[in-house]
Amino acid sequence: MNERISVEEIIRLYKIDYTFLDQLIDSELLHPQTENSIRYIVYEELPHLERFANWHYDLDVNLPGIEIIHKLLNQMEELRNENRRLLQNVSKYEDWEDADL
Repeated sequence: MNERISVEEIIRLYKIDYTFLDQLIDSELLHPQTENSIRYIVYEELPHLERFANWHYDLDVNLPGIEIIHKLLNQMEELRNENRRLLQNVSKYEDWEDADL
């Protein structure tokens, strides 16, 4: 089982509003697990939560802005991975062209 932390503990530790956390969950930016009517966030999602909270509280970015920024950053990461894959494929063909036939 993944390690996790309760929503109440997150609110206390990170000093964020319950409504803000609920909005992140409603927007599917965070994916809580529920057990015995207690909601938990898995540790793997905490870096996302920290980033969202920083954007919201430090930069005054609203929820639609957070959603857009998150989507664009994910698309950039996918493009980087695709670019890396394509460059690896190109290098294979460059090596093949250099071979003595």
